[in-house]
Amino acid sequence: MTRHILFTSFLLLSLSACGGDDSASDAAMAGESPAADASTAPPASDAPVGPISSRGEVVPGGGGGAGGPAGGLNFDLPAGWQSEQPSSSMRMAQASIPGPGGPGQLTVFYFGPGGGGGVEANIERWIGQMEVAAGTQPAQETFDANGYRVTVIDVKGTLLPSTMGTGPETPQPDSRLLGAVVEGPGGPWFFKATGPEATLAAERDAFLSMLRSVRGQ
Repeated sequence: MTRHILFTSFLLLSLSACGGDDSASDAAMAGESPAADASTAPPASDAPVGPISSRGEVVPGGGGGAGGPAGGLNFDLPAGWQSEQPSSSMRMAQASIPGPGGPGQLTVFYFGPGGGGGVEANIERWIGQMEVAAGTQPAQETFDANGYRVTVIDVKGTLLPSTMGTGPETPQPDSRLLGAVVEGPGGPWFFKATGPEATLAAERDAFLSMLRSVRGQ
């Protein structure tokens, strides 16, 4: 059974205002390495289930998003992925991704309308967070989903320590990064999954299905 994740524009814009107007800073935050804070995140059993706001709080009566503020975004979290309370104020949503290689992590970022940098800048930043595996190339695709434009990057290789101090402390070989920029009313939104190659290879289709489920409130 899928679970519905709800973004509330008012809360998201409030967070964006707290972060300042520097678009370069926003872009750097969009490229945060999510694996770094996994150890500080609450265990999945304590995490909110179902629709959550940008603060990780359960939305009473949420699910369809009907009547929500214009510019919000809903999406369906894949079955088996465990919603977590975001471990950083920069994260709008967070989830653990189970799999045969060990857990991966999904993080979603939003910095207000037009914030967080452009599509290509974020694609290049995500590619730069990986040492691309020999014999492979980052794979990029774009598709439309319910009035939103989604650009996806898929990179295999070694996840590198982050220059922001938010990534792994040591290089993580046999990793994979799936990133997506979702453009639409009130956007863009940034989705990023990192984890062991064996796990994200098995969950890649679920990641894409989640992106195809994005829709307005």
